[in-house]
Amino acid sequence: MAAAKTDEQRDGKARRFPWALVVSTLVMLAILISLGNWQVRRLAWKEDLLATIDMRIHASPVPLDEALTRMREGADIEYLPVEFSGTFLPGTEQHVLSTWKGASGWNIYQPLRLDDGRVLFVNRGFVPYDRADPKTRPESLPEGEQAITGLARLPLDAKPGFLVPENEPAKNEYYWKDLAAMTVAAGVEGETVVPLFVDAGPYSDPSKLPIGGVTNIELPNNHLQYAVTWYGLALALSAVSGVFLWRRLRSA
Repeated sequence: MAAAKTDEQRDGKARRFPWALVVSTLVMLAILISLGNWQVRRLAWKEDLLATIDMRIHASPVPLDEALTRMREGADIEYLPVEFSGTFLPGTEQHVLSTWKGASGWNIYQPLRLDDGRVLFVNRGFVPYDRADPKTRPESLPEGEQAITGLARLPLDAKPGFLVPENEPAKNEYYWKDLAAMTVAAGVEGETVVPLFVDAGPYSDPSKLPIGGVTNIELPNNHLQYAVTWYGLALALSAVSGVFLWRRLRSA
């Protein structure tokens, strides 16, 4: 009789053991730790990227054709300083929504005809929101051949996300850098267009529009915080589940 009662107690304890809690906790821990590990890898990648950008933007500029040769050979030329000369095509500005030091406005992208006849879209810089019309800033209209030094920027293959509005070339309002659409809107389709943008560097007179040297190189790097968050959640889950399991077994 006593043996039968002991077996019943053991069976009851087994039934009361929270296996579902243990399994679900282990699954959640695996997910949280995996997310933390992923953020650690992203942190290493981002730090390497920032170091590469910093080294690249402080390098001596290379001729545009040398940069293009490197790109054709598979090299990454993003943020590589380049130099070239040419003449801007009048009446062809393309306006990309942007911000500069907390102010909203536009980056002025304008095609420039290189000495050999090719066309290159140059981000000449930032103008305030209400100065998009070139008539409001006649001093900003370049004349004659221009010698420019800037940073190579690769065009986007597609809209960067569903939250980004659609470009409106008919209104000359762009929310992402669409080289193909700009080429058509500027009337240079059918010509040889260089397959990259160049962000012009600071100008000798910073008081004039557009404001040059507006390339954003301060990329967000919050991966360490994210990793700590995921690992912290894993630790908290372990602690809460452990305490609950200990009390459950103790009262059994």
